[in-house]
Amino acid sequence: MARAPLLQLSQIALTFGGDPVFEDLSLIVQPADRVALVGRNGSGKSTLMKVMAGLVEPDTGTRVAAPGVQVGYMEQDPSMAGCATLGDYAASGLPAEEAYKVDMVAEGLKFDPGGDVATASGGERRRAALAKLMAEAPELMLLDEPTNHLDIEAIAWLEQELKQTRAGFVLISHDRAFLRALTRATLWIDRGQVRRAEQGFERFEEWRDKIWEEEDQQRHKLNRKIKAEARWAVEGISARRKRNQGRVRALQELRAERAAQIKRQGTAALSFEGGQASGRKVIEAFGLSKSFAGKQIVKGFDLTVQRGDRIALVGPNGVGKTTLIKMLLGQTTPDAGSVKLGTNLDIAFFDQTRAALNVDMSLWENLANDPELGVSGKSDQVMVRGNPRHVVGYLKEFLFDEAQARAPVRSLSGGEKARLLLARLMARESNLLVLDEPTNDLDIETLDLLQDILGEYDGTVLLVSHDRDFLDRVATTTIAMEGNGQAVVYAGGWSDYRAQRGGDFAEAPEAPKPAPKKEKQAEKKQAASGLSFTERHRLEALPAEIDRLTAEIAKLEELLADPDLFTREPVKFQKATDALVARQIALGAAEDEWLELEEKAAS
Repeated sequence: MARAPLLQLSQIALTFGGDPVFEDLSLIVQPADRVALVGRNGSGKSTLMKVMAGLVEPDTGTRVAAPGVQVGYMEQDPSMAGCATLGDYAASGLPAEEAYKVDMVAEGLKFDPGGDVATASGGERRRAALAKLMAEAPELMLLDEPTNHLDIEAIAWLEQELKQTRAGFVLISHDRAFLRALTRATLWIDRGQVRRAEQGFERFEEWRDKIWEEEDQQRHKLNRKIKAEARWAVEGISARRKRNQGRVRALQELRAERAAQIKRQGTAALSFEGGQASGRKVIEAFGLSKSFAGKQIVKGFDLTVQRGDRIALVGPNGVGKTTLIKMLLGQTTPDAGSVKLGTNLDIAFFDQTRAALNVDMSLWENLANDPELGVSGKSDQVMVRGNPRHVVGYLKEFLFDEAQARAPVRSLSGGEKARLLLARLMARESNLLVLDEPTNDLDIETLDLLQDILGEYDGTVLLVSHDRDFLDRVATTTIAMEGNGQAVVYAGGWSDYRAQRGGDFAEAPEAPKPAPKKEKQAEKKQAASGLSFTERHRLEALPAEIDRLTAEIAKLEELLADPDLFTREPVKFQKATDALVARQIALGAAEDEWLELEEKAAS
């Protein structure tokens, strides 16, 4: 016998500020559904979840939950009035005899139930909201960015819990790996329309691109038809037009149809511009050690960061990733060891707390009152990499419209705040980017673009992230902070680290296991070579890098061998020429570095 849907929305319409968010929206959530809810920032994902939860009343339409079905919603900014501790809030919907469930969930999510509500951070409050939902275990869970502020261990725990649950859930997340692992259906919000596919997030981009391709074909056919009808209207004799007013009206209707089509939102114009080149060696750390309140952060840590490296730091919350970055930047003094910074460094910092944004000021004011960008007061301009730009025009490149420019930052969604912070960051030149959890709240398309531009960025990147997919796509080196002062350098991203480590991060032991005799001998041999751990990895990686650069140079030389390229495509010719010069310089530097390390290893 078929079971009744857990939740059904029928012909929902909702308008905010005169613009429709949804029109004639209908959807069904079935028992045990595992649904990804995706869409661009600002498309209405969180609003739709609040309608599903019964927290936002639509203008028209109906919401029906099955009798006896509990629908639970994870609030992003929960009200904790009347609760002294985070645990009190998390247990507030449970019978007293089931309050123990909060402690079980809190252990997995790694938050302190005894934490004071008055002093709790935004991340701690969100973890408490997630713990409340998981402990209550409703038949339908509505999860809005549950992985934000969780470290990789806690994300792995939550992923396992959701795999095992019998409840249905609808999930908003920027974490591709999390979505791929958990979902079996996809709801896609696009320009006020909600489509459903009976396939998980794994197939979403393929499905989305197919729909967009079909739209483009239909629009092309419509434009051709309008063009043909317009030609008839111009060339037809007057008498014929009088006898064919129906055809003229049909042309007007075709034009009205085209005008009514909602244009797809483009992608943000993200671009990090490197300023002057830094020195070849950006950071050299020797024997760093640091403790706080008896807790060892790092001990005897060595690292060499070369220009162009993408270094990711991973590890549990509180293990000391931010402290290590501050030591590497010379902002925190180590207990032992030293740091040498390279020459000509111009550092840009993306802060996960968005502290650089004044939420009470407008978007306009946040850009036009920034001494680092060379603007202050009531200016209508912002200096973008040395060139004056009108604030509104610059904001439009990051998908903000003119009306939003005067709105307070607090009215923005989490993803929109991240885009605004990127706009500030990208207005200045830099050659060292420090990105602290940059992926939080960004939509899939913006994440794609951010990954692409980081790949093209001429400078160096230090990255803190718990997003496994993002780490795999961006990082060339991973520093795993495993506790008890252990900070180990691995080549590659998250998956490479796991493969070399031999298991999940959550399984990392508190202390190193004794090495087999052969490994100890190898370690002694490596130590005798005079190379640090990082230098050994770099020496092993350089031959492949040299081969890659050599192959790229050969392809560019082949392209530039075309004698007609400059005349036919001068822009392409110039780009290829610039790329060839850059790769020749990089190849020379890589070969010099290899020789230097080989000599050091032989000494």
